[in-house]
Amino acid sequence: MKTNQFTKLMAACIMLAITFTACKKDQAPSSAKPIAGETITAGKKLKTQGTSSAYYIKAGETHNFIYGNLLTSYNSYRVNTTTQTTTAYEWYNVSQIYADAAMVKVGNSAYAPYMNNTFAWMNNMWNGSNPAGGYYAAANVNGTGASGDKYTDDNALSGVAYLDGYDVTTGTTKTNYLNAAKACANWLMNSGQWDNTYGGGFWWNTIKESKPTQTNGLALQLFLRLYQITGQTYYRDWAISVKNWLVNNMYDTPTGLYIWKIDGAGSGTKHTEKFTYDNAIMVEAFLLYGQVMADNSYVTKAQNLGGSMNTTLWNSTYHVYIFNTTDGRINPAWCVWGSQAMIKLYQRDGNTAWLDYAQQNIDYMNTHLRNTTNLGYYHFCNFNGSNVETRQEGVDQAWMQRTQAMLSDYR
Repeated sequence: MKTNQFTKLMAACIMLAITFTACKKDQAPSSAKPIAGETITAGKKLKTQGTSSAYYIKAGETHNFIYGNLLTSYNSYRVNTTTQTTTAYEWYNVSQIYADAAMVKVGNSAYAPYMNNTFAWMNNMWNGSNPAGGYYAAANVNGTGASGDKYTDDNALSGVAYLDGYDVTTGTTKTNYLNAAKACANWLMNSGQWDNTYGGGFWWNTIKESKPTQTNGLALQLFLRLYQITGQTYYRDWAISVKNWLVNNMYDTPTGLYIWKIDGAGSGTKHTEKFTYDNAIMVEAFLLYGQVMADNSYVTKAQNLGGSMNTTLWNSTYHVYIFNTTDGRINPAWCVWGSQAMIKLYQRDGNTAWLDYAQQNIDYMNTHLRNTTNLGYYHFCNFNGSNVETRQEGVDQAWMQRTQAMLSDYR
């Protein structure tokens, strides 16, 4: 994710070749840290709200803001409404595909054309001249000018989002989403982004400057889901290798959380800051691992990791997930990723305390970072809601749309 790693650095200091015909525990919810061995009830919990939910309504209002301010006539999405209006970022666009897939999943097929049109536009960002392919990080909104570095986490997230598109479509469109996700995985496997430096792991980008948790966690999710769908054992083998590297190199035993990254010469330097979205990604990855590999010990790992998030990454005064352990700000995308992880924990074990955290986190964003006039979300603020950074970034809108759509099934 091109922009988030720059933000992390600051925080630490204070087109497809295939044809498309491809984030201190609150005292209130005291049961939100399940004990190891807790009884598991498999499967998604019963829907109780849906389209009548206030969160569903807000998700729709967010999409209306996106439609009116960020969607271009080319079916791409500009970076923001002010400073970068002629540029499109890969992970911003696929996050919007991810968000629209969530709306289709809760039952509104009107969002499918937005999702599918942007999916087709993404072909402009694919490196068709390279046999391994891979998405560039940025292009002009009209699809020209894609070049430069490629980011492993962007490509992995693209594949994950496409598999959500696969889940909610049929026929040729469904096949195209699956093929695109496979193409993303193919780039991960054949681009040289994985090597033996630091004992394995994926580099964040083609510059090969660091190996972060979130990059590898998203790759793990993609390989697991592709193995589940296709049964191809090479996806399973990659998933096991990525999981082992993460557990052996990035897990911080004292906190029960995953660290930011490894970089530097020799055996590398471990940067031990803890980010909400890094750990949310790992919660989701472990839930998938437990499901796909039929190993409930990884469900317990996911529950324990979620509990550790709610011990260290939760601000009990303001009821929100922090950006990271060294940065006292809140951001809609990276902090609300914690809500997605909590919702997925609830879907797995039925513990409503997870939903309490997810809901309170989203409520904070709606109280402190939502523009009450245009209903878009601002980029950052302090814990108390002060010092609002008023840029309205596309990725923040996408993640607020997505997570509120997900929550609307239950609250």
